Amino acid sequence: MKKELSHNMVTYASTMHSVKSAGLSLLLMSFLLYVADSYPNIDLPNMGCDECALRRNNNLPGDQPIYQCMGCCFSRAYPTPLRSLKNMRTPKNITSEATCCVARNSYEVDVKSDVINIKVLNHTACHCSTCYHHKI
Repeated sequence: MKKELSHNMVTYASTMHSVKSAGLSLLLMSFLLYVADSYPNIDLPNMGCDECALRRNNNLPGDQPIYQCMGCCFSRAYPTPLRSLKNMRTPKNITSEATCCVARNSYEVDVKSDVINIKVLNHTACHCSTCYHHKI
């Protein structure tokens, strides 16, 4: 005895398969929307880095306060201009540019303690300018 599937049974089976697929798609889409909605709306590249400003350096010992420039300035990347690209030894398609938080004015201060005796630059004003290594 062979059982033959009727047209109604085949239609019912394919309909149930479509409903399961739609249900799984809907579940996946709602999960992805939940993850996207719960993601914080913050500027991640600047997270934890305040604007360039004069701040007290609490890591140095001594009686007098030492102020130094701390914080972030802008950086950007852009496509390298074709004229510059032709003149490069090792061509790079992307050129980056950055500025650092540096002292506009400063003066030397002696920092003395039981362990050290060094000269440090006490900054008086800050601005964003060309990056260079700071000397103590």
